[in-house]
Amino acid sequence: MELNLEGRTALVTGSTQGIGAAIALGLARAGAGVGINGRDPGRVEEAVAQARKEAPRADLVAVAADLGTEEGAARAQEVLPEVDILVNNLGIFGAKPALEISDDEWRRYFEINVLAAVRLTRMYLPGMMDRGFGRVQYIASDSAVVIPAEMIHYGMSKTALLAVSRGFAKEAAGTGVTVNSVIAGPTHTGGVEDFVYELVDRDLPWEEAQRTFMREYRPQSLLQRLIEPEEIANLVVYLSSEQASATTGGAVRVDGGYVDSILP
Repeated sequence: MELNLEGRTALVTGSTQGIGAAIALGLARAGAGVGINGRDPGRVEEAVAQARKEAPRADLVAVAADLGTEEGAARAQEVLPEVDILVNNLGIFGAKPALEISDDEWRRYFEINVLAAVRLTRMYLPGMMDRGFGRVQYIASDSAVVIPAEMIHYGMSKTALLAVSRGFAKEAAGTGVTVNSVIAGPTHTGGVEDFVYELVDRDLPWEEAQRTFMREYRPQSLLQRLIEPEEIANLVVYLSSEQASATTGGAVRVDGGYVDSILP
């Protein structure tokens, strides 16, 4: 199966590192022009330069903007007035006892993990519908379905994305635009390494720390290891393609079998 995204323009939010960077690179390698986004202009330029090293012929654009704000979204639209593929990857996470999560933290998780994606969808979806092609994706998480006791505010925000995705898919019905959420399982990123070491002994070597984390905190994973970001990106690239034209309104899993259910 050849996934050819030539002539398409994509925006991947929160894509200077981790899953977002892997998705941006995967889309670029498939031929799409890709907007790489982050808040810090220097980090965005570094991410663009790194992606160009790995995909020398890639068409990459720096989108330095805080997409958790209306001003940042407007800035993104100045740089990329139209996109064919919108990947809402931007998100924050962290562990905190449930009864210690403040009102401000609840609002922050909703505004960054959910409202930012809704705002960009409102911005770009009408143009996709008018042109008769578009792909909107929300990077959700196994935490949307299996709410972690140590970060229920994060789980709440990812559950909300499943509802948002299904709702916008209905809005786009019959237009040639597909809208899906991607349920990513426990994934190996720098941020997750820090998170793992918040929960297990910091003196452990990484491979042992990872095994301990999966055994004690994610025992239901069938993969029994953290997923690599490129494995998430592979699914996103497919869902962005013409070949995925009949997949919409779904919560598509790339979770290593973590969610113990036939359906999400």
